Amino acid sequence: MKLGIVGLPNVGKSTLFNAITNAGAESANYPFCTIDPNIGVVAVPDERLDWLAGLYNPEKYTPAVIEFVDIAGLVKGASKGEGLGNKFLGHIREVDAIVHVVRCFEDPNIVHVDGDIDPLRDLDTINTELILSDLEVVEKRLERVRKASRTDKTLAGELDLLERIYSVLGEGKSARTLAGMTEEEEALASSFGLLTLKPVIYVANISEDEADGSYENNKAYLDVKNFADSENAEVVAICAGIEAEIALLDDEEKKVFLEDMGIAESGLTKLIKAGYSLLGLISFLTAGPKEVRAWTIKKGTKAPQAAGKIHSDFERGFIRAEIVAYDDLVASGSINAAKEKGLYRSEGKDYVMKDGDVVLFRFNL
Repeated sequence: MKLGIVGLPNVGKSTLFNAITNAGAESANYPFCTIDPNIGVVAVPDERLDWLAGLYNPEKYTPAVIEFVDIAGLVKGASKGEGLGNKFLGHIREVDAIVHVVRCFEDPNIVHVDGDIDPLRDLDTINTELILSDLEVVEKRLERVRKASRTDKTLAGELDLLERIYSVLGEGKSARTLAGMTEEEEALASSFGLLTLKPVIYVANISEDEADGSYENNKAYLDVKNFADSENAEVVAICAGIEAEIALLDDEEKKVFLEDMGIAESGLTKLIKAGYSLLGLISFLTAGPKEVRAWTIKKGTKAPQAAGKIHSDFERGFIRAEIVAYDDLVASGSINAAKEKGLYRSEGKDYVMKDGDVVLFRFNL
């Protein structure tokens, strides 16, 4: 999973990126301090994997990972080359989903590129640039498909889809708001490379004083939430400043700090949960003395295709999957105990994997 962090300059993008990745991206109180996209790979915290490691004491411990890309601040006119322009719109095209950071706190010591705090204006600025960029892409494709469809009638479906997307973009709305697309149309639309078709997590960057949950009464946060709801998008409230502080702590100190602040979970955990939910992802687990490992797959993936995530030979020669649900394994205490209770089962090619399945794949070539 590759998440691109975007937003206006000085909204807290790089501060948040630094905190959740410890990758050391430059963060400064002026626009465009992030010139090349900084990339940080983050291990996905997973208590299930920790428990399995305690059970097997493996040689290797391999969590799932998320790649975060910190993309330079966009400004009005970026689609026409203003600021750092189309170079960074190109970086957005390469990610699976967008993390759109919006500033929802006042601080006279941190300048805002537009002078004051107005989340809806900020959202509109970024989304307008992405929409304008997509309009240009769709216009060019429409022109080609219209000409070709005069002699190739198989292009009628693509032409209709392009015209519908163009209409939505022309209304100033993101392509992802287009209703009624079939699975085939969604697959086709994804090949267009549209920025506004990418799923989005809106991050409301709140003040330290509101991190205990009182941000729910903050008009700026509510504006972001209502906007996200209108797009059926994910929204999380994070204080990037606090994330920067806890990034310097070890796990035990971090836990105590969050409890003292009245914060249920870290911003990283919130983002990971939102990312998995947004992209329809789950994890299955493999465990043994050599390695415990988490594997990320799409919801609805069947056992042979899940096996293929480990190695293509596993999918080609798939025989069966031997599975125990993580909760059943914990309740039993061991694989042998789970077998004795009848909780360890054999599944075939049509089995749909579930989040937390602890699995051993049997295959033969």
